[in-house]
Amino acid sequence: MEQRLIIYNTLTRTKERFEPIHAPNVGMYVCGPTVYGDPHLGHARPAITFDILFRYLKHLGYKVRYVRNITDVGHLEHDSDDGDDKIQKKARLEQLEPMEIAQHYTNRYHEAMDALNVLPPSIEPHATGHIIEQEELVSQILGNGYAYESNGSIYFDTAKYNKDHHYGILSGRNLEDVKDASRQLEGVGEKHNQADFALWKKAQPEHIMRWPSPWSDGFPGWHCECTAMGRKYLGAHFDIHGGGMDLIFPHHECEIAQAVASQGEQMVKYWMHNNMITINGQKMGKSLGNFITLEEFFNGSHKLLEQAYSPMAIRFFILSAHYRGTVDFSNEALQASEKGLERLMNGIADINRIRPSKTSDENTSKLVKTLRQKCYDAMNDDLQTPTVISNLFDACRQINIIIDHKGTISADDLQELTSTMRLFAFDILGLKEEKGGNNSAREEAYGKVVDMVLALRAKAKAEKDWATSDQIRNALSDAGFEVKDTKDGCVWKLNK
Repeated sequence: MEQRLIIYNTLTRTKERFEPIHAPNVGMYVCGPTVYGDPHLGHARPAITFDILFRYLKHLGYKVRYVRNITDVGHLEHDSDDGDDKIQKKARLEQLEPMEIAQHYTNRYHEAMDALNVLPPSIEPHATGHIIEQEELVSQILGNGYAYESNGSIYFDTAKYNKDHHYGILSGRNLEDVKDASRQLEGVGEKHNQADFALWKKAQPEHIMRWPSPWSDGFPGWHCECTAMGRKYLGAHFDIHGGGMDLIFPHHECEIAQAVASQGEQMVKYWMHNNMITINGQKMGKSLGNFITLEEFFNGSHKLLEQAYSPMAIRFFILSAHYRGTVDFSNEALQASEKGLERLMNGIADINRIRPSKTSDENTSKLVKTLRQKCYDAMNDDLQTPTVISNLFDACRQINIIIDHKGTISADDLQELTSTMRLFAFDILGLKEEKGGNNSAREEAYGKVVDMVLALRAKAKAEKDWATSDQIRNALSDAGFEVKDTKDGCVWKLNK
């Protein structure tokens, strides 16, 4: 059965059937990190959200070119045109070259994404590697009359653009309201009005990161990079542009204006945005003391953390909420996710303990016949990952029923159940067994020892040495192992 994906388009504020411009090829651009600090929980949500979309589109048979950029120049403090470049500021503080800072934190970001099992994009362009393309974009906008030069800097003329088009189409804002709010913050300075944004900034003498241009030695405005690189690698029209909801205004609003001003029409068909993660109801921020890096989550070193949380627990936590819904971090929520992940992984592992029967009972047959399509229906409804997880939990309950010999499953149904659970848990949700840690190594050793002890118990039972058999079982129980005798043999699990 053909699967028909429905996604929410932020631009139209409606759910729409996904129909690629050049099917089966799909172009997808997602705003990546500004690499001036260690990756944090806020970086994880968009990365995982669009990793799910990337995985699912590929599963549906599309050939996806996924572009995720690295911002390593032009992202200014407080996102103000008059602020300091964040990477340059960090380099100055640490007395390093700006590109040393950018490379270091790019490496740190990649390490975190690998731990979270986020697939690498098809292309990962850096802003500093595409200065020429950004200068060309600025020239096109200037040539079309939607920008002006002021003291060697180039600014986008929002008022002139708004006369011909609609500035605010993505965010729903009115230009006059934006201008009034901006004027309350600071004076107009060298701009025609404060709502205008920089396309090219003339570098001050102390500015390290600078390039020659027809207007001045300087650097591109933050918004230019995504428009220029998206067009270079995906063409003048592509399917999906994604990122966090905090980027809708001004970043993505400015991207739309730049694209229309330079080529006369919109570049992107579908805009998709994930919601934010808060901590105890507050936005994460260093000034609030609630800024937690992914590394701190993994090792449990932050003062707000009661324990360490594995990368897969973090991934499961994020997938347990719909990508457009809010997620509030708490230790309780992450501990619940940890237990949920364990339950799902145990359920999948327990499939190997099932001995198939000739037929499936009615409840098992119904679950197996509907599970795959239920999961597809959830994914097709704007990536409803919490519903997929709920469906997989239903399967886990049925697996336990079968193992307890209160239900049966045929060989064909067992194969279908195994295939469906592994497909959605591993291939599409991107979860994985976490091997190599101390806990995993300890449990693997436990398994070998318990299997050996149970073999001795089985020998004792075969020799009708009931005292030894019961002694072994009681000793294992005291040590925290649950042992069950079934008609197919003995099964066990470690109670945590």
